[in-house]
Amino acid sequence: MGISAQLRRFAYPNRWSDLEPMFGLSNKSLSDIGNYVMNIIYENNTHLLFHLGNLPWLDENRMRMYAAEAIVIRGGPLHNCWSFIDGTARAMCRPILNQENYYSGHKRFHALKYQSVVSPDGIIINLQGPYPGRRHDAAILRESNFHEQLEQHAVFPNGHSFVVYGDSAYGIRELLLYPFPNTEHVQDEERGAQQNFNYFMSVVRQSVEWGFAKIIRDFSFLDFKKNQKLLLQDLGVMYKTGALLTNCLCCYLCCLYGSESSQYFQVESPSLETYLIVMGNLARFTVSIHSTQSSVEIRNNDSTLDS
Repeated sequence: MGISAQLRRFAYPNRWSDLEPMFGLSNKSLSDIGNYVMNIIYENNTHLLFHLGNLPWLDENRMRMYAAEAIVIRGGPLHNCWSFIDGTARAMCRPILNQENYYSGHKRFHALKYQSVVSPDGIIINLQGPYPGRRHDAAILRESNFHEQLEQHAVFPNGHSFVVYGDSAYGIRELLLYPFPNTEHVQDEERGAQQNFNYFMSVVRQSVEWGFAKIIRDFSFLDFKKNQKLLLQDLGVMYKTGALLTNCLCCYLCCLYGSESSQYFQVESPSLETYLIVMGNLARFTVSIHSTQSSVEIRNNDSTLDS
């Protein structure tokens, strides 16, 4: 029941007290169960979002499939681009402390920012953050050391390398490319080629926006600004847990009828078992949920009898 309560909490903006009739527990007990379940999911699986080296299935063959069998077939001119990078700002309530640090002048609201890398099958391969809302995407890239991860895991001994594509905010690097700037100032022959390159890459790059949209579409509680309170909740844990659950949902749905991204690029996501490589985490997750649920229900029953 613990995972059901947490999923119901994430699914729609509501209070724990609104869920009391559904689960037959007090709001305090539901809060204890939900937070404990969320922390278990985060602690046991957040490594899947932190570093490319924690994804054994993401090897050279998988990157080649993303590039050659997905992005190129949909019209992308880059033959070795395997994923897309972008940043997102998640709105929150105005904090009491450090308001200027969390205010995004571009978005015109207080926010936490995240850096996400999404593959053509819809999997959020890497998610870094949260960072203060005023932080620039280029600074987040530098602090996240993601390019160093690419140097370790996207360059292979046979000389093959694969790149990530982003917008102009990131700047050009050996393994991170962005659109041609100022195409109106180049010669006519080159201008047409550069404009075509920018256009077709922008078409396939829209999939990174789908990754952000899926999180808040499936778990709209994470998009409810009035309840995103920095000093009262661990917003970073909540958002990353939503990203992990979104990846699991993407892997599961792909096995049934395909996700939005996998259908667009005609590529299959890894199975749920493949994505959650460390099956021992799943066993500990299940046992911990049942033990926590039982202890909370006992406390709830005791408090009812005492009253």
